[in-house]
Amino acid sequence: MKSRIPALAQVAGVALIVASAAIFHNLSAAEAAVVLPDPVIDASRPSASRKQTAVFAGGCFWGVEAVFQHVKGVKNATSGYSGGSANTAEYETVSSGETGHAESVKVEFDASQISYGQLLKIFFSVAHDPTQLNRQGPDSGTQYRSVIFYSSDEQKRIADAYVSQLEGAKVFPRPIVTQIVPLKGFYEAEGYHQNYAMLHPDNPYIAINDAPKVEHLKQVFPELYKK
Repeated sequence: MKSRIPALAQVAGVALIVASAAIFHNLSAAEAAVVLPDPVIDASRPSASRKQTAVFAGGCFWGVEAVFQHVKGVKNATSGYSGGSANTAEYETVSSGETGHAESVKVEFDASQISYGQLLKIFFSVAHDPTQLNRQGPDSGTQYRSVIFYSSDEQKRIADAYVSQLEGAKVFPRPIVTQIVPLKGFYEAEGYHQNYAMLHPDNPYIAINDAPKVEHLKQVFPELYKK
């Protein structure tokens, strides 16, 4: 991600490119999104408010964070690093692709309003492409891999079952490469990464790669979308 902004800024006529890309994505958002079935196995909804946490990785954390910030029942989404050790949880180091970390997002949600299985459905449908191995869109490296970091046996059971369900239904043209691994730690990213898409909507990277994801959420999950 270190070279995203400088590389894009060097492109001649970047404003025109961004405008054209935005128009294209808006026109094709419905076609680009993947409509998935509900999870057959999911967590039961508690009758009272109950805060829970999920951690996902699916490419640049800016876009994944932006999607979940617009989901009803999600109270907070935080960009960070998971999969490596605490002493390497720093952006420049993680960008080497050699730390074991993946750019991740911690999603804090009210389980009485949205289930873990529904979050998985959004993750697979609009937040990223689970068939891309060690990359996502323009970004490549193990730090951009697709991962579900589970924090309980129940989360593992639901995630395993949903991946098997999606593979059996053959909803994607290629195999799902998402890893399902235990969460050993989540390390919050530097402050300038937090709320990045919300604070920088005109950034070319955001306009081309991440804004369409939020538009997909709005179109495919209108009942779960919040401004």
